[in-house]
Amino acid sequence: MQKTITVFTPTYNRAYCLDQVYQSLLKQTNQDFLWLVIDDGSTDTTKELVASWIAEGKIAIQYHFQENLGMHGGHNAAYRLITTELNVCIDSDDFMPVDAVEKILYHYPRIKDNSKFAGFVGLDADKKGAIIGSKIPETLKETTLSEVYSVHKVKGDKKIVYKTEVVKKYPAYPIYSGERFVPLGTLYLMIDQDYKLKPINEVLCIVEYLEDGSSKNILRQYKKHPAGFLYSRVIEMNYSKSIKYTFTRAMHYISSCLFLKRINIFKNNPKKVITFFAIPLGVLMHIYILLKIKK
Repeated sequence: MQKTITVFTPTYNRAYCLDQVYQSLLKQTNQDFLWLVIDDGSTDTTKELVASWIAEGKIAIQYHFQENLGMHGGHNAAYRLITTELNVCIDSDDFMPVDAVEKILYHYPRIKDNSKFAGFVGLDADKKGAIIGSKIPETLKETTLSEVYSVHKVKGDKKIVYKTEVVKKYPAYPIYSGERFVPLGTLYLMIDQDYKLKPINEVLCIVEYLEDGSSKNILRQYKKHPAGFLYSRVIEMNYSKSIKYTFTRAMHYISSCLFLKRINIFKNNPKKVITFFAIPLGVLMHIYILLKIKK
């Protein structure tokens, strides 16, 4: 029987914590979901572990193995494989409250047939139950992810549930040789231009930021994956509605160009004038990143 929502988990050598996701899914009060595990080239016991869970037959699980492409490559595979109406990403170091799927499916009829909505935006919390950042204004009936932060000044990571038919309309994240990271927000920003999200002040994910997670190592990511970040900065500048924000993106763009040893910083640049004036601070940012990495 076809499930309504796919919970997908991109993972790389996270066998040591993946059971936390599995246990939370076993306890869901609504089992109308498929768990899609995207194994991004793991060399630990992830394959055997997931195989043992599939053999148990307690929940619906789909396993997909691919060469190591990075988090965005895992998302590409998930969006390609998903056939359910809804999808949500739960990272390998996070897990779902026991009623998360039930809450999502409770709210789904409100947007199911409304083509204006791409999905929901809900809350993340830590293991003690504290909301990450701040809640979404209760009076807000529709928004975009970018408006949540820039207009409504909401703080902290939030959890998005997308309609699968919407996500499939947009291009896959680019894969760059030798790199393993493209900011996931580029896709969300593109979707924001065409659709709204329904805000729900419900906790859909319990998060934990591990030492080997990307959020803990962002400065090193800038150096290791400059093409991925350059791609992101171009999209961010292109859709930016704030001169200040565009300027900061231009600074990051310049730093990425320096890492790539790209001489022509204006090629394919949507905001050439602002980028020109951002050069001095962009160079200083680049030096700062290098110094912090050395420390």
